[in-house]
Amino acid sequence: MAQHPVIGYVVWAVLFGALFAWEGLALSHISGVPTLSDAFRAIMRYPFGRWVLFAVWLWFGWDGQCSCRPDRVR
Repeated sequence: MAQHPVIGYVVWAVLFGALFAWEGLALSHISGVPTLSDAFRAIMRYPFGRWVLFAVWLWFGWDGQCSCRPDRVR
């Protein structure tokens, strides 16, 4: 059984916490922070932005799958 480092869980917790904090600030209307849907809408307004987001989505998915192979253990 593989040993899982705690730092990975901490990094994921910080990332999700940052996303929830960003969305909470945006929905509270206290500051001029846009919601995540507003940001994605601004990016996806143009076809180039859609292609870039699609490429990033594919890259993250492909990288996650390839890192699970036994010959590419980190």
